[in-house]
Amino acid sequence: MIEQRLRTPLCELTGVRHPIVQTGMGWVAGPSLVSATANAGGLGVLASATMTLPQLTDAVREVKERTGEPFGVNLRADAGDAEERCDLLIREGVKVASFALAPSQRLIGKLKDAGVVVIPSIGARRHAEKVAGWGADAVLVQGGEGGGHTGSVATTLLIPQVVDAVDIPVIAAGGFFDGRGLAAALCYGAAGVAMGTRFLLTTDSRVPDEVKRSYLDAQVGDTVVTSKVDGLPHRMLRTDLTHSAESQALLRRLPQALRQAVAFKALTGMSWRRLISDGLAMRKAQKLPLNRVLLAANTPMLIKSALVDGHPEAGVLPAGQVVGMIDELPSCEKLIDSLVTEAAEALRRAGSLSS
Repeated sequence: MIEQRLRTPLCELTGVRHPIVQTGMGWVAGPSLVSATANAGGLGVLASATMTLPQLTDAVREVKERTGEPFGVNLRADAGDAEERCDLLIREGVKVASFALAPSQRLIGKLKDAGVVVIPSIGARRHAEKVAGWGADAVLVQGGEGGGHTGSVATTLLIPQVVDAVDIPVIAAGGFFDGRGLAAALCYGAAGVAMGTRFLLTTDSRVPDEVKRSYLDAQVGDTVVTSKVDGLPHRMLRTDLTHSAESQALLRRLPQALRQAVAFKALTGMSWRRLISDGLAMRKAQKLPLNRVLLAANTPMLIKSALVDGHPEAGVLPAGQVVGMIDELPSCEKLIDSLVTEAAEALRRAGSLSS
């Protein structure tokens, strides 16, 4: 493991050696990937949205058995049991709570009072200003190049906007895969980078090898942003399924979404009351019509079909545009070592240009 370090406010805040975050990808960011990232010096983030509370407890404890380094857990702020999950993080001594949507000011305060670092993910400057005002410790800012649910503003425009607007560490996401990108983000004023697709494509990722091959074979233009799958803009690899979703009328897709909701309920053990409650919370938080909320039930099971069950032709493959730039499967240790080494060299080269 390299001795080269890039010390930034993110490192000071979370206690990690390197300013690199592995994002909490549903079905992907399990204990093996998170602990491998943490042991390599980055901030591994466990994905909890597809786990029951007991499963999350087991996963957190497994990560703690695998590493003594800091790690985080990604939570859905609109989940019906968000409070219980925060209590779990506090009890288990988890260092970081990240959120896919902005948590309430009260929840931020509760976590911070217990010594948990709170890092919401946001996609607009005004959202960063709001959570910073509520006491968030840092923000993860994803530009439109990123995979999964994403916005339309490019990372190169969004990051300097947010850096200028808030006085807390900003983590840049969307379009990062190598040390040059890390160096560029630091030059923009970010405190580090977060990557999803790049960590999915490592030997420590539990995604089946044949699915990883689908990603490695992709070109830069092979992703599409569509809201036809789950009602929200979602960047994923182009497949027959995405083409079908784009061409089908909404009413034809709703029965499938209902079947997927039933399957997700059975998989997670959720009650119908809880499932409906979470759906209504999503509708309120994201201002979705009811038919779009039902479509959102598609996502967890379609992603599971591709990334867990190994059927990419029948599921959804979330992917950032960087997927076309990736052609190898390193370990997390090798990946982070190369990122830091290359970033340090890029910064030295840039420094040599000034007189």
